[in-house]
Amino acid sequence: MTDKPHLDEEALAELQEVMENEFDILINTYLHDSTDRIAHLRAALEKSDADAFAKSAHSFKGSCINIGAPRLGELCFEAEKAGRDNQLSQAGAMLDDIENEFRQVEGTLRRFIA
Repeated sequence: MTDKPHLDEEALAELQEVMENEFDILINTYLHDSTDRIAHLRAALEKSDADAFAKSAHSFKGSCINIGAPRLGELCFEAEKAGRDNQLSQAGAMLDDIENEFRQVEGTLRRFIA
């Protein structure tokens, strides 16, 4: 497991300052999109489509980094590498880790905008 934090609260504070009244929309969009991205990862894994898995993980990684979720971004990076290397044997466990970390991030972000 990575030693990165669940959330970079400094980055989130900067985003909140820049986004002002749109911050809640940004967070809610991220949360909704993340759920879709996890579903895409699951579908790619079920089809043993390493390329789609890598691309979905790459896309999810970027949004995680942008929102200030470095640990989740790192997990997505590892999943992306597995897909690129066509090594999906451990991808199920990776996806479980991604889902668990997303639940942690989601809970914290919901409190951040509540």
